[in-house]
Amino acid sequence: MDKLLNGVVEFRKQDFEDHKTLFKNLKGEQKPHTLFIGCCDSRIVPALITKTLPGELFIIRNIANMVPPYRLANEYLSTTSAIEYALQALEVETIVVCGHSNCGGCATLNDQPSVKNLPHTSKWMELAATVKEKVNQQLPEHDTLAREWLTEQTNVVEQMKHLLTYPYIKDKFKAGKLTIMGWYYIIETGEVFNYNKEENCFTLMN
Repeated sequence: MDKLLNGVVEFRKQDFEDHKTLFKNLKGEQKPHTLFIGCCDSRIVPALITKTLPGELFIIRNIANMVPPYRLANEYLSTTSAIEYALQALEVETIVVCGHSNCGGCATLNDQPSVKNLPHTSKWMELAATVKEKVNQQLPEHDTLAREWLTEQTNVVEQMKHLLTYPYIKDKFKAGKLTIMGWYYIIETGEVFNYNKEENCFTLMN
């Protein structure tokens, strides 16, 4: 707990002072340019990876950077409502779906017993059922590392497709008013790969 408390004090004395004018300008409104959809894994820090400042990213984080297909419902839809707000109220210009290496959520697709006592996590990962099917078709053999990477990258592409089930996203994308990107971040190297739709592969951003 001391680390958190000391961090708050250090932020107020140093980081806040360094960006005092920025925070003052952000007091009344936010105008982020990008919706960043990432995993809630503690090793993923969107602002650090993108070198962005407060007010630039509208961030959604959940297990395995999922995008539930669009639907109207009377339930409390956290990710869906956040996407709606980012696109309809804040009018972001870019969406990034960012997956990463060693993703625990994606790992459950290849190791179902790992979530047998996690009913809500297991249910959530049903959103990636097609990912598991595609990986099984391409890598039926048990090559653990290859399946891990393929699962994580295929999941990013699948969630990008889910975004286009949202009518307002599809309309803006087709009109050229919205950019959708898929990233794959490798924790131990700091490398970020961007999905190339034409080549159907991830290429290193450098």
